[in-house]
Amino acid sequence: MSQVRSSKADARIALSRLFAPIADDLAAVDRRLQQELHNDDPFIDELAQHSFRIGGKRLRPALLLLSAQAVGRITPEHHTLAAVVEMVHTATLVHDDVLDEADVRRHLDTVNARWNNQTSVLLGDYLFTHAFYLASTLDTTFGCRAIGEATNTVCEGELRQTAGSGNFWLSLDEYLRIIEAKTAELCACCCRLGAYYAGGDAMITDRLTAFGRKLGMAFQIVDDLLDLEGEEQTTGKSLGTDLAQHKMTLPLILLREQLSASEASRLQGLYDEQDAGHSGLLLQWLDESGALAQARQTAAEYAQHAIEELSGLRDSDAKRVLAQLARFVVARNA
Repeated sequence: MSQVRSSKADARIALSRLFAPIADDLAAVDRRLQQELHNDDPFIDELAQHSFRIGGKRLRPALLLLSAQAVGRITPEHHTLAAVVEMVHTATLVHDDVLDEADVRRHLDTVNARWNNQTSVLLGDYLFTHAFYLASTLDTTFGCRAIGEATNTVCEGELRQTAGSGNFWLSLDEYLRIIEAKTAELCACCCRLGAYYAGGDAMITDRLTAFGRKLGMAFQIVDDLLDLEGEEQTTGKSLGTDLAQHKMTLPLILLREQLSASEASRLQGLYDEQDAGHSGLLLQWLDESGALAQARQTAAEYAQHAIEELSGLRDSDAKRVLAQLARFVVARNA
């Protein structure tokens, strides 16, 4: 237990150090989120404040703010947009917890566990609509359009993942398309907005957008690994949901691709008929085959490609932090 607490504390300290150059701006974004999520109705206010607490590491607001700082300076528009992307992200988490039947997130009860699925769906909708309202208060429509496009892509990715659930023969290319849409797209959007609203030219904005996309790919692959081999006390959320929902993720695909027809048939049997014993056998097989290590290496390669996208930026603390953040995403255990 002490080791779990230590690893959680280490992760918080690492992120706190990484985000030091934007600490004041992140604090301003948190204040803006709490202000926007306050509601005079006690029930709605309780729900909204609970969503604020389960929202996460503030990775997406940090990407937006760091991208702005890497290009120029952070403005009040960036604070607004950072609050918007965190609302959108939190809305997707609330809905995901319903789809995954998850009970815990950020060491707290999920909304569906504490209340019910209907409340979760409506809260997610509330966060989405509030985010778009807030984006529309900016003087230009670029932010609202960019977030709308990204959110549509995220939803398309989730729909494709749902359609592929239970498909043992899901291809590697389709898996990568799914995670690019459902996770990497919003990270890319954050970097795009940060650069654009800081006055970045088209080339720099495109490079930062590509950085965010590749970092998002690495992030989701690591998330899929943690769902298989992480510890719930460390990650602070329900694990094993991918197997329970019969989702094919990168480690399973990599294992399947190296097997003979008879071995693949055995693997499919374990995948199709999940129980606690089968999960243990799957994890052992994934480890011994090298599939877990290969998936980690793939995540590391995406992170390295992301770092290479920063080469055209001037040297700055923000640029260095973005590179360190890409490495952190791969090394994290929560």
